[in-house]
Amino acid sequence: MTKFITFCSLFLSITAVWSQEGKPPVNVAIIGLVHDHAYGFIPLTRDRAEAQLVGIVELDQALAASYAKRFHLPSELFFTNLESLLAKTNVNAVATFTSTFDHRRVVEMCAPLHIDVMMEKPLAVNMRDARAIQAAAKSGGIQVIVNFETTWYPASQTAYKWAVEDHAVGDLRKIVAHDGHSGPREIGCSETFLKWLTDPVLNGGGALPDFGCYGADLITWLMGGQRPTSVFAVTQQIKPDVYPKVEDEATVVLTYPKAQGIIQGSWNWPFSRKDLEIYGTTGYILAPGRSMLRMRKAKGKETEQELPEPPASSPMRDQLSYLASVVRRETQPSGLSSLEINITVTEILDAARESARTGRRIDLPTAPAE
Repeated sequence: MTKFITFCSLFLSITAVWSQEGKPPVNVAIIGLVHDHAYGFIPLTRDRAEAQLVGIVELDQALAASYAKRFHLPSELFFTNLESLLAKTNVNAVATFTSTFDHRRVVEMCAPLHIDVMMEKPLAVNMRDARAIQAAAKSGGIQVIVNFETTWYPASQTAYKWAVEDHAVGDLRKIVAHDGHSGPREIGCSETFLKWLTDPVLNGGGALPDFGCYGADLITWLMGGQRPTSVFAVTQQIKPDVYPKVEDEATVVLTYPKAQGIIQGSWNWPFSRKDLEIYGTTGYILAPGRSMLRMRKAKGKETEQELPEPPASSPMRDQLSYLASVVRRETQPSGLSSLEINITVTEILDAARESARTGRRIDLPTAPAE
């Protein structure tokens, strides 16, 4: 009876939302629960006009049960494979919370079914998988987008407008991105998450892919999608007793014809941080957090501005709103979440791994390898 009442309440909520918006919500399914970011995504699906959660695919029954208990989800929402879910309901999009290694498998499974896919950053563990994802997306005519937390920061979007669209600080010369925290174990990530996040195959490394991808994404976007001419990286294993298989510290330098990008990804910061510095020929823009920007121009004083959150109607509200807008073809993926930008991000991370391994600067070819 309790489950019946729950489903009735959900149905009434969805019906009300549908009538208000004039169009049905996008049916979203989750594949995989081994990524702790699922903890933040599932609550977004509650009482939303644009999308509804119609099923969760997870083979690990104990893990599925733990999520069901934590979020008070009915057992009927869980499936052990996508085929069983699709036999019960229509799915328009998949949000995947698998290991990075499994991103390719999910896209290649969804593409022939014409189901759009959003995965957590980064796109892939290497360029081979990134190209396979790109080919599958093209073949199936689907959209593939990558979720970075920083995409939804008002500071990121406004910094881009000021720096690129308004040219407020002149030609860009140096971009510095700091991302990370004190370590996934230190901040209390689940053992399920840690099992693959600290595996060099399943995650493609440690702090380098986990947090280096943020800087590579932001810098590539700010540089108009331009690929760097060279990549030089230094990684360290400062805590081998905690992370014996992967690096926990990474610094990457990207060289462009008239600019540099510096990426600092770490599992050793004394606190969590995702901040950005943009330096141009006539000033700088600093984004110290989600909704704050500071700017200083030549011969002027630094100014500070607190930025408002996007309205609830905006596709930039969060990853769920963006995914729904993309599925409805109201928004064409671009910028930080786009497949095009994230192919370059993967190329940068691949080159950074090779540079750290060999101690050499990696010069990139003029055109990306197919």
